[in-house]
Amino acid sequence: MSFAAIIFDFDGVVADSEVRANQSLAESLTAVGMPATYDECLRDYYGHNWQETERRIVARYGRALPSDFRETHRERARARYMEGFDAVPGVVGFLDTLGPMPRAIASSSRAEYIGWALGLFGLGHHFGAHVYSADGWDRGKPFPDIYLAAAKGLAVDSAQCLAIEDSPTGAQAAVAAGMTVIGFCGAGHIVDRAGHAAMLRDVGVHHVALTFDEVAQLTLNAK
Repeated sequence: MSFAAIIFDFDGVVADSEVRANQSLAESLTAVGMPATYDECLRDYYGHNWQETERRIVARYGRALPSDFRETHRERARARYMEGFDAVPGVVGFLDTLGPMPRAIASSSRAEYIGWALGLFGLGHHFGAHVYSADGWDRGKPFPDIYLAAAKGLAVDSAQCLAIEDSPTGAQAAVAAGMTVIGFCGAGHIVDRAGHAAMLRDVGVHHVALTFDEVAQLTLNAK
């Protein structure tokens, strides 16, 4: 494989965040009288931006969220992250091997949060200004818009990009953008790796990797 750029999803690919994110969302919903479990949140909201997540919550419970819900939830999630939060195993070493290869982040999460987490991990220099967030967009993943924006920002044809995605929703977005997609199954929220890999293959990923060593085998010889 030969690529002009690599575009990373963030949560579940760079940040090992999905367990804490979905635990805190379940707690936040339950606290306002909308009972939810971690497994339900992971199943129903994983990979979507906040706008789509809120639409799904409102549809499920038949009523609007409190006006301060997102801010209160953000505080709860940040507290959970500070209990222990790290990069996905292997991503730091992988990024260190990329040399001048252009790279970007294309995420459903808030840009402020991504910047904070990259700073916490010491990885901000790897991406610079090329952090693209679909938060606030009406069309987040699984639509291709955020991946197309990242490719445009790098001045690279999307067909020449490799995308690394852990969620079926995000993988659909990268596939729809015309990218070659590695479905990544190495973060802490993926318990059944074989089953998750099958879901990613079902939405059209071109390769599956369980670790960043496997990602490297697929990509680094083609730089």
